Amino acid sequence: MQVRVARHAGVCYGVERALELAEDVATTGAPVHTLGPLIHNPQAVAALRGQGVEVAETLEDVCDGTLVIRTHGVDPAIIDAAREKGLDVVDATCPFVSKAHDAARLLIDEGYSVIVVGEADHPEVEGIRAHAGHEALIVESAAELPSPLPGRRIGIVVQTTQSAERLEEVVAAILPRAAELRIFNTICSATAQRQRSAEELARDVDVMVVVGGRNSGNTARLVEICATVNARTHHVETADELDPTWFEGAALVGVTAGASTPDRQMADVIEAIESLG
Repeated sequence: MQVRVARHAGVCYGVERALELAEDVATTGAPVHTLGPLIHNPQAVAALRGQGVEVAETLEDVCDGTLVIRTHGVDPAIIDAAREKGLDVVDATCPFVSKAHDAARLLIDEGYSVIVVGEADHPEVEGIRAHAGHEALIVESAAELPSPLPGRRIGIVVQTTQSAERLEEVVAAILPRAAELRIFNTICSATAQRQRSAEELARDVDVMVVVGGRNSGNTARLVEICATVNARTHHVETADELDPTWFEGAALVGVTAGASTPDRQMADVIEAIESLG
């Protein structure tokens, strides 16, 4: 049984940067907290905890030391409040997410009614909305668009891990109904590359395995995309979750991983698949 890895797969620059920032701060010996999990990968978050980086659910849970802002970004008011508490703040917001923040602020400044394409309860989307103004509308699909739209001049920003197809669907539904439509395609290049590579590979293999956290939006999107072209698509966080029956009769297995999946985690899954035969 042969294993083929997607051309673009696994941890991205923004995640690597965040992990390095958190690990560097951990070496100081001072208390270190992230506000929510630094990335959506339970195994990586557990490894950080082993280095002394604890997860705080709210700012009230952090009394001293350093607060690391997660890759998904936050409301800027939270950073201001942390500094007012005397905390050292390390901003590990992904640069692509920061671009979405900038785009949202620009649209508001120029008088557009902002629509954010993304998951309403996702921390990244909550951060984008904070920059767009809390009156910004969040939709995950065209079916969620209200009638009428919130204005005649519509500006769109996108959760960085959304698919291009989802964005196109929403844009197509808005276009006939708006007098003016301005779109910032803030899907990050790493996400787009991983999605294209995963779909291409899934079409060519007998079985597709996607590695990454179940709480990871970008990993979930890869699973969704692969499953549309290959019914034998499986999502695992670790090699221990592999089921040998998935690979019965398979000659070629494809593997990809979300942008929040460290390389070692993906490598362990590949090794385990190869050991099956």
